[in-house]
Amino acid sequence: MTGTVLFDPLLPWPVLAILAAIVLGGVVLAVMRGLSGWALRGMAGLVILGALSGPSLQEEDRAPLNDIVILAEDQSASQRLRDRPDQTESTANAIAATLAAREGTEVRRITVPDGDEDTGTRLMSALSDALAEEPRARIAGLIAISDGVVHDADLPLELPAPLHVLLTGKDTDWDRRLLVKNAPAFAIIGESVTLTLRIEDSGAAPSDAGTAPLDISVDGSEPQRFNVRIGEDIDLPITLPHGGRNVIQFSVPEAEGELTDRNNTALIQMNGVRDRLRVLLVSGEPHAGGRTWRNLLKSDSSVDLVHFTILRPPEKQDGVPVGELSLIAFPTRELFLEKIDDFDLIIFDRYKRRGILPSLYLDNVARYIRDGGAVLVAAGPDFAGADSLYRSPLGTVMPAEPSARVLEEAYRPTVSEIGVRHPVTTGMPGAGDWGRWLRQIDVAARQDSVVVMEGIDNRPLLVLERVEEGRVALLASDHAWLWNRGYEGGGPQLELLRRLAHWMMKEPELEEEALTAIATGQSMRIQRRTLSDAVPPVTVTDPNGATVELSLTEVAPGQFETRFDGPEIGLYRLENGEQSAVIGLGPAAPKEFEATIATADIIGERVASTRGGVLRIEEGVPRIRTVREGRPAAGRGWIGITPRGAYETQDVRQMALLPPWLVLLLAAGFITGAWLREGRR
Repeated sequence: MTGTVLFDPLLPWPVLAILAAIVLGGVVLAVMRGLSGWALRGMAGLVILGALSGPSLQEEDRAPLNDIVILAEDQSASQRLRDRPDQTESTANAIAATLAAREGTEVRRITVPDGDEDTGTRLMSALSDALAEEPRARIAGLIAISDGVVHDADLPLELPAPLHVLLTGKDTDWDRRLLVKNAPAFAIIGESVTLTLRIEDSGAAPSDAGTAPLDISVDGSEPQRFNVRIGEDIDLPITLPHGGRNVIQFSVPEAEGELTDRNNTALIQMNGVRDRLRVLLVSGEPHAGGRTWRNLLKSDSSVDLVHFTILRPPEKQDGVPVGELSLIAFPTRELFLEKIDDFDLIIFDRYKRRGILPSLYLDNVARYIRDGGAVLVAAGPDFAGADSLYRSPLGTVMPAEPSARVLEEAYRPTVSEIGVRHPVTTGMPGAGDWGRWLRQIDVAARQDSVVVMEGIDNRPLLVLERVEEGRVALLASDHAWLWNRGYEGGGPQLELLRRLAHWMMKEPELEEEALTAIATGQSMRIQRRTLSDAVPPVTVTDPNGATVELSLTEVAPGQFETRFDGPEIGLYRLENGEQSAVIGLGPAAPKEFEATIATADIIGERVASTRGGVLRIEEGVPRIRTVREGRPAAGRGWIGITPRGAYETQDVRQMALLPPWLVLLLAAGFITGAWLREGRR
């Protein structure tokens, strides 16, 4: 039980101060006049002032509350190395038992798991959450069992008691780590990009290790090994082999005695993009759609266009001397023999054999296709005649054969049944409402070709074919320009040309047979694109070699998907029929493994600000002492907690110290005494 005097004045304190001044003045005046009862007069004034201040005695019945000590156990990934789990568990149990044996002390045990989305060890966040659930006035200490690698040590958090950190690990621990700096997300195909690699040893590493082997693998292929120096930056030029995602894995074999190999791998995923699309457009003769092709290609800033229109064929005899012509000669040898491989795409627009391109040149174009080139033929009526490109060395790589018929009637181009699943024509905007074309060349598609668009009576209109390493597309009409002019509403000519060009350039997003995956954290969305109606299950191989089969669900024509949550971070291999892919989930070396050696450098300043201490578990479990608030709370082999003396008030009683009857009695007595004393004199 405790007692406290409280005041509840009947008048405001300033008024009481004025009355006190008046009483004091009266007493001083009585002294000056020699009145012998001045002391009794003063006592009477004090009694009245005391009564006006309303004094009362408050008594409380208090029950003491136990002190609380928060014990945090770091169970992040880096704490699962070697014997750290045993160290953490045994030390936590010993500390908890010691605290529980202390009278008036309670223990709150919390765990600190891996942070979400690879944010590392969030010790201060965990302590903040624990403190939010407890009265801060009862917190006598905070003890964390950790390796000291805390990734939120700078979190602004006011700690009400000393913080102590008990370090796991050993002084003899050492680790090797591989770092890759300045890795871009994109790189231009064919151009070198420089990565900076570094192999670092930390902790009590062997002093005789001067070099280490480095394995480099691209898209899961067989790695190549190099020996590199430890502790030095290495500039490594990389040229991406293909467009789309390129997965490059750098790894260092595990060294004997190192703490972990989880940070010996660096997984880089870069998208290969083309700097410019170099296009050669050859128009056989001027026509209404010739300028449309040129405008469409020139509207794309990523296209470098070389365009030739044959205005004066060799057989034309108009009597104008060659020296007086403003036309330039067609540089056939330079374009079709010397620099043909510099072009990414060649377009023949209504071109026919006129002796301008000898068979040798056209045969070189066929070779260019087989070696990986791309050719688009926009056919006009001449394609059906005797001068057709089909009746040249290019005929061996054409996806369709003309029947010599030219159909002159209106029709609406439509997407074929297989074209609905083909990436070139699937989901084309406005399908079914396109404007009509007025002419079509009758062709018969070859067995290995794919008809993605149809015209009159379902005849092939747009035919695609792979020829060895290259690709060829045949558009059996020269009226695609009507779409660009908006005839009867027009159509997506620009989108169709863009998709055609990207398909022929083997861009991954336009491949009709492809297996891809999109990673989000440790989850991936697996996508399979195919022209078939069904696909087998996809096989996923995790970094440890374990496999799992997943069924795919059709989400759109020719597109199948499924989702997979990776059990751990690393490189995964996907296989589905003849298609395969690789993808990395999360960073190859998570944040938890960027630094694995136990250290007090990160959290030490925060601990010192609370007068706590950092001790190593391998030196023994520390003793626990009681220290006063504001005193150093740690020393050699011991840590301290600060008793808070918190209590719970169970009952409160108040009693007036000057009841009215007592005030009246005392005041009257002092005044009467003063009158009698002064009257006798």
